[in-house]
Amino acid sequence: MSARDEILALATAALGESVVVPEVPRNYRAPGAIALGQDELVELFTERVADYGATIHRSSKGHLHDAVSAIADTAGATRLAAPPGLGVTANGIDLVLDDPPLAADALELLDGALTGSAVAVAETGTVILDGGGRSGRRIISLIPDLHICLVEAATIVANLPDAIARLVAEGRHTSPLTFVSGPSATVDIGFERVQGVHGPRRVHVVIVQ
Repeated sequence: MSARDEILALATAALGESVVVPEVPRNYRAPGAIALGQDELVELFTERVADYGATIHRSSKGHLHDAVSAIADTAGATRLAAPPGLGVTANGIDLVLDDPPLAADALELLDGALTGSAVAVAETGTVILDGGGRSGRRIISLIPDLHICLVEAATIVANLPDAIARLVAEGRHTSPLTFVSGPSATVDIGFERVQGVHGPRRVHVVIVQ
């Protein structure tokens, strides 16, 4: 008998023949389980995003360039990486388009990143980027220390099942998805919260209505 067979035999003998495998509950929440109006979704999303320590802003589409400029100015940022399909300008800001793709060391030299998003989850304050023309490549939102993310109010849904259902319906569920819930943070062995370990320390979310 091999060592492997001996170990398996001992484990089988220890478990016995009357082991009952518990049934795993499969009553997952389905899309549409939470019914909220659009204004309620925006308010809940705003509250949850703020809980994470991100800064929330609101802007109309017509004044979006002014809003982005003001955020960048307050953050001391003058050069921002941006996906080529974003279609947003900002006064006094040099938007460095990721076309051709920017190398990691080039992104480190920039002050931050400006991206759009695919969908947002009100219940968890999470923004989902899908790697598309407005969200951009994942690396754009992870290397710079500052991330300014634009969220269309109409893309805010109640919970994660609703978000996944929307991505599937739009054919974007097979893309590399990035889930952003506030600034990057972790807790070390001394229970000290540290930000910026594996992503930006400063996150500004702009709700566009």
